[in-house]
Amino acid sequence: MTETQSETVELYVTGADAGQRLDAFLTAQVLGLTRNAAQQLVEQGNVQLDGKCPPKSYKVKSGDTVYLVRPAPVEIAVVAQNIPIDVIYEDEHLLVINKAKGMVVHPAPGNEDGTLVNALLWHCKGQLSGINGEIRPGIVHRIDKDTSGLLVVAKTNEAHLGLAAQLEGHRIARIYRAVCYGGFKVPEGTVNSSIGRDPADRKKMKAGVSDGRQATTHWRVLAQGGGFSYIECRLETGRTHQIRVHMASIGHPIAGDGIYGPKKVIAELQGQCLHAAHLTFIHPITAKPMAFDAPLPVYFTDFLQRLELQPESVCNDSDYSCLTEKE
Repeated sequence: MTETQSETVELYVTGADAGQRLDAFLTAQVLGLTRNAAQQLVEQGNVQLDGKCPPKSYKVKSGDTVYLVRPAPVEIAVVAQNIPIDVIYEDEHLLVINKAKGMVVHPAPGNEDGTLVNALLWHCKGQLSGINGEIRPGIVHRIDKDTSGLLVVAKTNEAHLGLAAQLEGHRIARIYRAVCYGGFKVPEGTVNSSIGRDPADRKKMKAGVSDGRQATTHWRVLAQGGGFSYIECRLETGRTHQIRVHMASIGHPIAGDGIYGPKKVIAELQGQCLHAAHLTFIHPITAKPMAFDAPLPVYFTDFLQRLELQPESVCNDSDYSCLTEKE
């Protein structure tokens, strides 16, 4: 296990925050901090106000400055695990994976094992790039736990750096398929909106926040009906939850997304209906163009069939004439 340095966070209480319990204020302000963890930090003396350690029930006041000392995190010892993964392509420099829905990409608190990284360590016998550290070896980009589809993984540092440069320069094409709520009046469009932490809920992302990072998502309709639309989304940038946030921001949240859409559960989806279907990049070592497609998984095709939006009704890359509207 590897330890890193502790961190001191300085938090200012504004008028909008005044009156909150100290533990609730900390939970709202610090990303990833649970209410229970906040209480433990207060009880351990890691929270100070005016040189003193207030109780967790203290009601913060406008103008207070709260100092939170976050102890040095202990990284999880990642072990290789013999977990089946769908390898689409592999050579000595990289591999392309079709990730299953429900699989977490790398270990984190609450998901210490059973992740794609655990499976990769076994499959690659430890030969993965070390640029992202021992928790995320080989991971160049991520997709959410409940999103299925394509990821490229680096085996060597040289390949990792080359792929990362392509991502930064928007030269990796990532195309997703999704089912979202509602019908569209036009067959295609673009969402240009910054994405950042939601000020009202730090565990979520939000479009249009002033301190967010610019993000662009191109979408087009493949079929629609029954209160849903089958769409394709092409990422120009790669922000956290980008497609989910952008589509929700224009009134079309992804079906099954309980975070950014209706809270009503769609049982057969068990999370958002979103699949990374196509991936294109230049091989960072050989300079050869690489293109990969991952077929829609069963959960996705079953949902389309229930909605009578059949996969074979999709448009090709240059023709939108097959846009259908079912009664």
